[in-house]
Amino acid sequence: MEALILVFFTSFIVVLYSTPSLIKVAVLKRLIDAPSEERKIHKRSIPTIGGIIIYAGTLFAFTLWFNIEDGAYYDKILHSITEFKLIIATSLILFFVGVKDDIIGTAPVKKLFAHIVVALILVLMGDIRITGLHNIFGVTEIPYWGSVFISIFTYVVVVNAFNLIDGVDGLAAGVGFLSSCAFGTWFVFANEFGYAALSFALAGALAGFLIFNFSPAKIFMGDSGSLIIGMFICVMAIRMIEYPIDKLDDFWVRVNKPVFAISALVYPLLDTLRVFIIRAVKGQSPFNADRNHIHHKLLDCNYSHAKTVVIIYVFTLITISTSVLTYFFTVPTYSLLTVAASGGLFLLIVINLNKRKTRDKAATS
Repeated sequence: MEALILVFFTSFIVVLYSTPSLIKVAVLKRLIDAPSEERKIHKRSIPTIGGIIIYAGTLFAFTLWFNIEDGAYYDKILHSITEFKLIIATSLILFFVGVKDDIIGTAPVKKLFAHIVVALILVLMGDIRITGLHNIFGVTEIPYWGSVFISIFTYVVVVNAFNLIDGVDGLAAGVGFLSSCAFGTWFVFANEFGYAALSFALAGALAGFLIFNFSPAKIFMGDSGSLIIGMFICVMAIRMIEYPIDKLDDFWVRVNKPVFAISALVYPLLDTLRVFIIRAVKGQSPFNADRNHIHHKLLDCNYSHAKTVVIIYVFTLITISTSVLTYFFTVPTYSLLTVAASGGLFLLIVINLNKRKTRDKAATS
């Protein structure tokens, strides 16, 4: 536990003390995002390469404290070294794709190709894939070909989901922080030091970054940050889902692992699913940027950036807590439906608030 505290505060301090310098460099080199499009909601030019320091802080803390000589964790650390190499290699691909997009732009098709390449490496070479649904809808094991397809699809969706929610000050970083803490806590109870360290390294980096990214933001993470966050959290989620049940205590055996993973990712998944469905109905490309996200609906209700992200933080925490309470359910499908119902209720409340605000504006105009 002491080691994990060191991991968290190492990445936190690295990001906290390095970000001001990165902001100065970004301003001097004009690596900024100007509010040149109608859908953009910031009113001034802001540096957009914060993902560089998030990635650096996470990797520095994780690698610095990775090989701790503790007999209780040595076997797990040794076993995860091969996976760690693949995680570093694939994260570098997404990182440089993100940096390029932040500086000069990248076509959506090229970014999608990079996501698929990363997914193929992790699934086929690293065997980091979903092999079963733990009796949700009665499904336990998935055939190999189905496992590969579902895992690749999961990588692409989760990585893009974090990329899509990076539209309000502090949103992607805050949701990523909560998700990382949720997975890190789970891995602590599972005595899985390697992934617990990765989780808290990312959480510490995001906590430090939030000091500069929370409204009013002084820097954006850009694609170089959101893609990395999505990939790391997706790896954590899949490894948690696939963790052997016989190594867990009775409480965590009863909490369905896919349901817990979905609850930690509930906002990015809910927002992405909603936006993609709307775009598909309209006959638009799912990758077309617009101003139709849930957080935009909250902003249209005259909530500030800070209030908007706090509402989403609270929703995420409530959903994670709900997934833990499904310990009392004996049917995994009911657990999933409970978490889905909480997401649906939140979406319904936001849409009704937005419609009411729209009617009020129309009545006063």
